[in-house]
Amino acid sequence: MTQQTAFPEGFLWGGATAANQLEGAYNEGGKGLSIQDVMPNGLMTPPTAEPTPDNLKLKAIDYYHRYAEDIALFAEMGFKVYRFSIAWSRIFPNGDDAEPNEEGLAFYDRVLDELEKYGIEPLITLSHYETPLNLARSYGGWSNRKLVDFYVRYATTVFERYKDRVKYWLTFNEVNSILHEPFLGGAIEKSREEITEQELYQAIHHIMVASARATKEGKAINPDFQIGCMVIAIPRYPLTPKPEDAFKALRETQLDAFFGDIHVRGAYPNVLLRELREHGVELEITDQDLEDLKNTVDFVSFSYYMSVAESTNPSAETGHGNIMGGVVNPEIKQSEWGWGIDPIGLRYALNTMWDRWQKPLFIVENGLGAVDKLVDGTVHDDYRIAYMNDHLVQVEEAIKDGIPIMGYTSWGCIDLVSASTAEIKKRYGFIYVDLNSDGTGSLERYRKDSFFWYKEIIATNGASLKR
Repeated sequence: MTQQTAFPEGFLWGGATAANQLEGAYNEGGKGLSIQDVMPNGLMTPPTAEPTPDNLKLKAIDYYHRYAEDIALFAEMGFKVYRFSIAWSRIFPNGDDAEPNEEGLAFYDRVLDELEKYGIEPLITLSHYETPLNLARSYGGWSNRKLVDFYVRYATTVFERYKDRVKYWLTFNEVNSILHEPFLGGAIEKSREEITEQELYQAIHHIMVASARATKEGKAINPDFQIGCMVIAIPRYPLTPKPEDAFKALRETQLDAFFGDIHVRGAYPNVLLRELREHGVELEITDQDLEDLKNTVDFVSFSYYMSVAESTNPSAETGHGNIMGGVVNPEIKQSEWGWGIDPIGLRYALNTMWDRWQKPLFIVENGLGAVDKLVDGTVHDDYRIAYMNDHLVQVEEAIKDGIPIMGYTSWGCIDLVSASTAEIKKRYGFIYVDLNSDGTGSLERYRKDSFFWYKEIIATNGASLKR
């Protein structure tokens, strides 16, 4: 008997990447420096003054020269959609340039040519942790209101260029990450401990306004654009039945969600306004800002990798490798990087986001980072297959719950350089890239076992999942 599937016809199966983690060619094609080019160890150490040879992202997997080969592999898997980011500093090398860099625009023209050849829908992230370095060093990053105009000019340039070729857009990647990593998420060259609450939340406000204004401009250029926000989804469970733990989990969830609240509802939620008052933060908000924020998104996209627990007990065990806080949940297993493996948490996240926002949802990052071993030209990654199978079963359950889910793009569908550590040993891909963290390797591509598994999942629209 043929297995039935709840995944709707037209469900957008695919994969996701970020320019700074795969393109390489950091100084080719007229590209300027981005904040990533001075982060040789990811989040592990402060930025350097200039790019250094040990920054693996300067070379990455050389997608800049191999994109046609890689997109052909995505097509072989049957991708319906490919989520990728445009490197802002390829288009405006310094961020504040008067004119865009034609070489950069032409590169993404060629990428789109390849996607169109195979009928793969592009989903473009405008800003994925790769703000031009000059905007950080000369302006102080997103704490400076001038970045709003620079970003909107960049977004408008890209919208105009690709208005007839791209339907789906995301304004900022994991926009709530700035709460924990101000340089990565906000191009502010300070640690979380150094930055003031006033500066942090003013930067957040500028990002919210920039996103809303870009959404407005995009809709004016092409009313058929579907423009979404992108947040980190991290379910937070109370560690114990204590009311104090339950309320802490609730409040931390509300503070995670306010980015989505603003994008979806067009105004600041009351819980955030109280938080700002109690921290003595008085934001500079203009009447025009309030009008701009009313330009809300069409859908909500998100990354999901783990859940955490919350506790008011100061001795509760904190996790490692997770920038989003919380404590270890003893009821779930951990990945090699200490991330809680919780497939049901994905269904939980989908339900809570739908209940909260009533907007279509798009899972644009999910996957398992693991150490892979190449054996006879392949990787036997049954652990990745099991992880993804179990998560996709929960996606199907959420669809049965009546939640409109647009698609699923697995993170790092081809092995990438890690954003957090600038290494490649933490691999997510269906495609193995022969690259080592010391920069050696042939850069040859190899299909893992998961490549063929995912190909079958897409071909059957999820019917081949093991339930």
